Amino acid sequence: MNAGLVGFMHADSQGVWRGLSIDMCRATAAALFGDASKVKYVPLEPLKRFPALESGEVDLLASNSTVTLARDASVDFAGIYYYDGQGFMVPRKLGKRVVSDLNGATVCVQPGTTTEANVADYFRLNKMTFKPVLLDRIDDLRAAFFSGRCDVLTADLSNLYATRAAYAPNPSDYSILPRTITKEPLGLAVRHGDNQFADIVRWSLYAMIEAEEYGITSRNVDEALKSENPALKRILGVTPGMGKALGVDEKWAYNIVKQVGNYGEVFDRNLGPNTVLKIPRGLNGPWRDGGMLYAPPIR
Repeated sequence: MNAGLVGFMHADSQGVWRGLSIDMCRATAAALFGDASKVKYVPLEPLKRFPALESGEVDLLASNSTVTLARDASVDFAGIYYYDGQGFMVPRKLGKRVVSDLNGATVCVQPGTTTEANVADYFRLNKMTFKPVLLDRIDDLRAAFFSGRCDVLTADLSNLYATRAAYAPNPSDYSILPRTITKEPLGLAVRHGDNQFADIVRWSLYAMIEAEEYGITSRNVDEALKSENPALKRILGVTPGMGKALGVDEKWAYNIVKQVGNYGEVFDRNLGPNTVLKIPRGLNGPWRDGGMLYAPPIR
């Protein structure tokens, strides 16, 4: 995981890791062990993420990593858990209102990320120039931007919302420009060939999405065990078979929903209207509401 990003992965004042990415890890632990707390979190800087996965230092990468062909050729992605896009944040006092206003700007960006490549491609294709300020550590990047060392901070919108809410001296002094320049599907990654574990990670995510679609929450999941709906019986393990197929307990999906929640609960808890981020569901809403969340059936 990343070293810290409010709403996705960060340690609170008690040292407890919280966030959407954290809850993806917890869901996998709930399915695999029956206990969502059985996770060891390893903070990693961007350049060290994939080497750590490939070397076996970590088993699951939940670090807001974009799924790309080049990456998928060296690791296995086990589901997209957040649909994002790269954007730009600027101080309001600079008067930059649209991306075309950024010609000649100084841009803070992390090296070795898809973000760095994307901004270079975009400016070149649009015959614009920029001066990059490359800093490995995200804390250094934030400090450089908020101290005025660069005019623009570029990152995925999720990152920009979190950075503005948690680190800006006065969040209202900064604006996020109303356009993304890329598609950034954030995926859960495992090592190549770790097929059974990949299946568990993938279907843990799907179970959270399916649970929201069926209206199963952490609060009503026990009552849902009594349902006569064949689909719910399969999902919650009342009708056996799905756990055996994955090589886990038949209550794997029940444990996820009971201990972690469905996708909507997890989103609202970490990113939703009652958090400092207040990110709308948008593409990360259920397919029936016009979003991108669509899970294959658990059968």
